[in-house]
Amino acid sequence: MDAMEQARDEIRLAAQALADSWEEINLLYSIGEILGRTVELDDAAGTILGEISDVVGADLGAIYLYDAAAGLLDPIAARGLAPHDAYSIGVDDDLAVAAHVFRESVPRLYAPGERESPREASLRRGAALASPITWTTPGGPVGLGVVTLSAPRGAEGFSAGDLKLVAAIASQIGAAIQITRLVRASVEQEQLEREMQLAHNLQMRLLPSPAALAPEARCAARVEPARSVGGDFYHLFRLSGGRVGVLIGDVSSHGYQAALIMALTMSAMAIHAQRGTDAAATVDALFETLAGELSETEMFLALCYAVIDPAAGEIRWVNAGQPHAFVIGADGVAVRLGATNPPLGLTPVPAAESVRAWDPGGDTLVLFTDGIPDALDPEGRALGERRVLEVVVARRRDAPSRIVDGVFALLEGHMSGVAPSDDQAIVVVRT
Repeated sequence: MDAMEQARDEIRLAAQALADSWEEINLLYSIGEILGRTVELDDAAGTILGEISDVVGADLGAIYLYDAAAGLLDPIAARGLAPHDAYSIGVDDDLAVAAHVFRESVPRLYAPGERESPREASLRRGAALASPITWTTPGGPVGLGVVTLSAPRGAEGFSAGDLKLVAAIASQIGAAIQITRLVRASVEQEQLEREMQLAHNLQMRLLPSPAALAPEARCAARVEPARSVGGDFYHLFRLSGGRVGVLIGDVSSHGYQAALIMALTMSAMAIHAQRGTDAAATVDALFETLAGELSETEMFLALCYAVIDPAAGEIRWVNAGQPHAFVIGADGVAVRLGATNPPLGLTPVPAAESVRAWDPGGDTLVLFTDGIPDALDPEGRALGERRVLEVVVARRRDAPSRIVDGVFALLEGHMSGVAPSDDQAIVVVRT
């Protein structure tokens, strides 16, 4: 009979243990379902905390998320009071259970009276249990928040099994938070890439067609931003008396700010080039328009603006910090259009103009930005201006488009897949 009673007792204990385990397994499954359906943890935190508290047997508790910028654990759900009535806790609070567990990144049980912080008073009665919410990385766990429980319903308080269960749930929450963040980052990255592509397309549409100079001149041009948008650009103008105006510019950066300066320059030059009596007057008017924006953004603009007058047989230019500006003669001699001014935005000095002879049908104007000669190969060696000019001189009798194609073929071969570190632009004009 004793053996029979003992067997019955063992069966009852096994059944109770199985029931307890089933309740815990069911809770873990339920939490997984909730986290799988939610997009924002804030929306599900109250439900999750309620289910944890019911299974473990706790009347008070909270789920905190870590705000790295503020150094605070902010409550997003609370058991026993409204979340907005719970206090945020500094991670350096020496008395707070939540802060202690967050810093140690280890689940812990706390006896009544142990680590009682005034900021946790409304969520603490008697024993407490706390588990960090973490995300495991190759470098170790990264703290995301904390789950705390207090006011146990049973006289024996919280058990090691309760701690293990809450730690498992905290691990689920940590994985859900990180997955949500990764999904959000992926969506934001996709949106950013779409916006950058749109910005690139819009910027390219601002650049005029090389056919804009016909029939007075033949022209080819190409711009390749280092990013989706950039600060290198060109502009072309048909002026009175059969003259043509050619502008190349390089804003002292790349990206959105440079693109905005570029767009402002393009629109301003469209007005000033037609009104200006000469190259210097046009650049002075342009600087007056840009001065405030350049000063505010602490950027500057290197440019070369040349006006070709085939009838008079001359070319006049203002070169404000654009070193790669040349006239290639029919004999293959490359003459640099020297600097006349510092880049716009460095110092407010009036534009100075230079002039030289121009041979219609024989001379070729070639302007390119420093992103071309400064392009690096896989060993970190720059292409150099000399090699660019060799291609231009060798193709000087070809159509301008062939010259541009030759320069970019040289670039692509030299870079061999290396991403450009700077924007690249070139304009070739022949009258």
